[in-house]
Amino acid sequence: MQNKYFIVLNTCPDSASAESIATTLVRNRLAACINIIPNIRSIYEWKGELNKGTEYLLIIKTLAECYKELEKTIQSLHPYELPEIIAVSIEAGLPDYLTWISEIRNE
Repeated sequence: MQNKYFIVLNTCPDSASAESIATTLVRNRLAACINIIPNIRSIYEWKGELNKGTEYLLIIKTLAECYKELEKTIQSLHPYELPEIIAVSIEAGLPDYLTWISEIRNE
């Protein structure tokens, strides 16, 4: 059975795109809360070339039922050709906090 709550990870190339995506997701009630962690170092291979750079990590708390729309929204706003969008199930958490996440669909 699919878990009800997700943490979704997404990296952005700069502060402006991170803020824009985070704001849109929260305003559209696709996420309860998003943390933006600046200045993470990323090393990856893309199209045969080794890349190193600084990115911003979004830690998105949401409901499983919001995931598909959240994914589409990130893809439509994201400057990367292939954005990182990885969902991880939340197995346990403070019950009141999880209830608060659920409220994005109740209001």
